[in-house]
Amino acid sequence: MEKDIRFTEKKVDENWKEQTSRDKGKIVSPVGGAAPSSLQAPPDEKPTAATSKVFLNLLSSLGVQAMMHLGEIPNPETQAKEVNPEAAREIIDLLVELRKKTTGNLSREEAEFINQVLPELQMKFAQRL
Repeated sequence: MEKDIRFTEKKVDENWKEQTSRDKGKIVSPVGGAAPSSLQAPPDEKPTAATSKVFLNLLSSLGVQAMMHLGEIPNPETQAKEVNPEAAREIIDLLVELRKKTTGNLSREEAEFINQVLPELQMKFAQRL
């Protein structure tokens, strides 16, 4: 029986929720509905090493999940290779959208990573059909 990942139990980081609650009172939107300037990134701002690492970790994590759903690597919980093409498709679609939305804002390393991983995942997905 194939496990439907959309209805699995979600784990929420409670610390994040507490931090968000504390920060709510600190952000005040000016009259007119414009976002506070502290929330708007300057148009020429480049990713820092820390944000670049976080983004690369996100891309890598999504790539590993897609590979797992394509049966290329074993599920770390069961140690079995499982194939779930629909879950793989969702992750690949997400990576496609991330690439579209971040075009022009990626570091060279980030762009190289996503442009290498995405076609590989798409090819492996097509081979599974």
